[in-house]
Amino acid sequence: MVSIHQASLEDEESVPTVEMPAWPLLDRLPQRLAEEGWSREACRALINAAQDELKSRFLAEESVEVLVRARALFIDALLRATWGHLLEPSLGSRMALLAVGGYGRGELHPYSDVDILILVPGDAPLTAPERAQVEGLVTFLWDVGLEVGNSVRTAAECAEESMADVGVMTTLLEARLLAGNAELVHDMRDALAPGKVWPSHKFFEAKLAEQRERHLKANDTAYNLEPNIKNGPGGLRDLQTIGWVAKRHFGADSLDELVQKGFLTPAELRKLKQAQSFL
Repeated sequence: MVSIHQASLEDEESVPTVEMPAWPLLDRLPQRLAEEGWSREACRALINAAQDELKSRFLAEESVEVLVRARALFIDALLRATWGHLLEPSLGSRMALLAVGGYGRGELHPYSDVDILILVPGDAPLTAPERAQVEGLVTFLWDVGLEVGNSVRTAAECAEESMADVGVMTTLLEARLLAGNAELVHDMRDALAPGKVWPSHKFFEAKLAEQRERHLKANDTAYNLEPNIKNGPGGLRDLQTIGWVAKRHFGADSLDELVQKGFLTPAELRKLKQAQSFL
């Protein structure tokens, strides 16, 4: 039997490849939810059990890179199951559920928000009953204890919001399909193409200005007594900024591809990965 986190579904995009150990709780998630009747209490208990197991694995010194991806995979499975259970099939196939931001990268820390985007067709607006189903889905996720950051947009609305805010553009660069209509994702990416929104050089200038402002807020030094590991100079955000700018300019999906593009040397890639792992 192929486990959920090993399976590759036709219309779904997987998280970046990391060697993942077997996780029985994850493998049995849909079965357990079906057996326990999809109550909010059952979902909360399952989420708490997953959190406890991940904490135990952390205390046992398992790789944090594996654990943040494991939590993303668990939430992937939960969201896909919830999407299929709470939405009528005709509606679920008309819309698309995407992970965005850090969750879209396949990295989810223990208390990170679960950021999702629900893409809806622009040529056939949702009816009132359909909107009620979407609202019920989001409410259910909050009720079971997930800190959900959600938006419901068409591809055109994604482009409009991105044009007004480079932060939205950055979040959508990380978008990853979880369930639903893959064609809507293609439409969104076409609407966000560099020739239409945030050309590569403009995106770079905006992210550089954003980085300078972020460094100033962190006192512009990596040698504070308590450095900001996420936002300070040399922190995780700086590494992620390299990835965002490269994705916009080269269309690269990973740091590894930047070696193929001649932007990084193999030695520079190793240093970046070592720094990311350490942080």
